[in-house]
Amino acid sequence: MNHNPEENIAKNLEKIKHKIVVMSGKGGVGKSTVATNLAVALSAEGKEVGLLDIDIHGPNIPKMLGIEEEKIGGDEKSMYPVMVSPHLKVISMGFLLKDKDTPVIWRGPLKMKAIKQFIGDVEWGNLDYLVVDLPPGTGDEPLSIAQLIPKGMALIVTTPQDVALLDSRKAVMFAKTLNMPVLGIVENMSGFTCPHCGKEIDLFKVGGGKKSAEELGVPFLGAIPIDGRIVESGDSGKPFVLNKDTKASEAFASVVKKIEEIVEQKSG
Repeated sequence: MNHNPEENIAKNLEKIKHKIVVMSGKGGVGKSTVATNLAVALSAEGKEVGLLDIDIHGPNIPKMLGIEEEKIGGDEKSMYPVMVSPHLKVISMGFLLKDKDTPVIWRGPLKMKAIKQFIGDVEWGNLDYLVVDLPPGTGDEPLSIAQLIPKGMALIVTTPQDVALLDSRKAVMFAKTLNMPVLGIVENMSGFTCPHCGKEIDLFKVGGGKKSAEELGVPFLGAIPIDGRIVESGDSGKPFVLNKDTKASEAFASVVKKIEEIVEQKSG
């Protein structure tokens, strides 16, 4: 492989029109679910999409896409991502582990090296979108991505609880501090419709994400309700956005449309 990672990264990024970095201030808010379904939704429209799973210690995306048994190809020059569909390519640490129970016990420099390889040594080709799924928080990996992908746009995922909103605000400020354009905030797990009586129940509150977005001066992209089928789809490797007859998939389609509109505006 070419041993000049910065040169490789620059060449690869030149071929990618839009870079979306999916972040969250804390874990457990459904960030990987949002990243996976966003990539699938864009690719279903015929866009050329790469999905980069940078959550080195908890790479869940292969399971969410039903491709856990796949392996990364390569030669002396490049690594080749896993093709999920004709328009969707994926790279994840999960493909490199001996088995799914093996933990990755790495310090910062090793993680930085892996991230550089995932961006620079992978043969991404020409992409309309690269969707990057980060681990939660504002540590090594988000900082590395902000430095390596200077034109990446931050998409913040939160849930309506106060503790999640507090951390999501930190994620927004983190992005702004590093001069990353903020695409907006998505409120996940927002409300629940009882499957028996049809009554809407606010299990984790609703509306906090929108309020935070307004206070921070960033777009609010939409709210995705709780739906048991989202969990089932993630476990079975079939992204819920492909199931068109649910409120969650309808809400997510609206989020995707707003993201595309804002990306075009910021890139124009």
